[in-house]
Amino acid sequence: MIDIKFVRETPDILRAALANRNSKGVDVDILLDADKERRTLVHEMEQLRAAQNQASLTIGELKRGKQDAAAAMAEMKLVSDRVKMLDEQVRAVDEQLSNLLLSVPNLPDASVPVGRDEHANRIERAWGTPRTFDFEPRDHVDIGERLGILDFATGVKLAKARFCLVRGMGARLERALYNFMLDLHTGEHGYTEILPPYAVNSDTMQGTGQLPKFAEDSFKLEGHDLWLIPTAEVPVTNIHKGDILDASELPKYFTALTPCFRSEAGSYGADTRGMIRQHQFNKVELVKLCTPETSFDELDKLTANAETVLQRLGLPYRVMTLCTGDMGFSAAKTYDIEVWLPGQGKFREISSCSNCTDFQARRANIRFKRGKKPEFVHTLNGSGLAVGRTAIAVLENYQEADGSVVIPEVLRPYMGGVEAIRPQGKT
Repeated sequence: MIDIKFVRETPDILRAALANRNSKGVDVDILLDADKERRTLVHEMEQLRAAQNQASLTIGELKRGKQDAAAAMAEMKLVSDRVKMLDEQVRAVDEQLSNLLLSVPNLPDASVPVGRDEHANRIERAWGTPRTFDFEPRDHVDIGERLGILDFATGVKLAKARFCLVRGMGARLERALYNFMLDLHTGEHGYTEILPPYAVNSDTMQGTGQLPKFAEDSFKLEGHDLWLIPTAEVPVTNIHKGDILDASELPKYFTALTPCFRSEAGSYGADTRGMIRQHQFNKVELVKLCTPETSFDELDKLTANAETVLQRLGLPYRVMTLCTGDMGFSAAKTYDIEVWLPGQGKFREISSCSNCTDFQARRANIRFKRGKKPEFVHTLNGSGLAVGRTAIAVLENYQEADGSVVIPEVLRPYMGGVEAIRPQGKT
């Protein structure tokens, strides 16, 4: 949530930022009108309460002097009724203003390239060289079905489209990947592992920006104020919701493996083949809470932590800075890490690493203290990595002509020494 003081003092900057973000549903003038109305009502209410206090003193003096206080009491009753009416009006305007502010996205950092869509994203760096095959590389669907490890038909039978049953060595590959990721982030990168709830309440969803804007993209449990988490970012960032931390506690690094549930209401049929865009998938998430002046350095470190996973696996990738029109709702700056998928002949997103500055902290009221007045922390998050997409990248980059898939060396200890997944009947 952005600061209403910023809206009031720099409305033109906000209008320009919203235009760069292609945010057409936010009317800054309505925000300003609601803020002005609230301040007018509060000013009148404060004056009347001061008058109430003075009237109480006057009535007390009249009674002590055994004088008639009826007129003063009648006047105070009128003032009291007006204060109650104003209080109700302030509450109504507060709700309107809060709802309006909840619809405003975070403001892009000055370092973010301005653009309408992904075509304006900026390549920052690339790592690794895509493999040259002496055969036509298959995509993960063909590889997985030939190996008997990806079963899309049964996923549909058990649930619906965009669910997949992963079998045998495919399930073991996912388990190996997320255990490797967690060991790396906790053992080398300093993150504390969290096992959070997989369902959270509406207040928690609102804290990280999923509600109210993205209700249609989420799964709600019928009859309960509970939502299946779209990412571990939601419960983990909110661990300190409503808390005031000591500055000495920062930065805080958290990592969590969870399933992620997304309705994909806005995907309109994109990526319907395979496991690229599923309603349920596993992800290792990285979350940080830090002081404002360190947050962009922490973003670079978090992104590097996610990159290390791909480097250890030997998977080529590139890092993109998203433009203003392609960033997520809560982000002030985002790096996307895109892994090379030879079966598709293109780079595909495998991690999004964002600095949300104080946007989520204001919504969740997460603060820290290093002086007299508490300040809002800055929150960051990123995938470290999306497990299913990493498995896809392994299958496609390490495939062989006979249909087998070589296991990257770093994963073999997690696979019980298995060096390759081979077609059934082959050794």
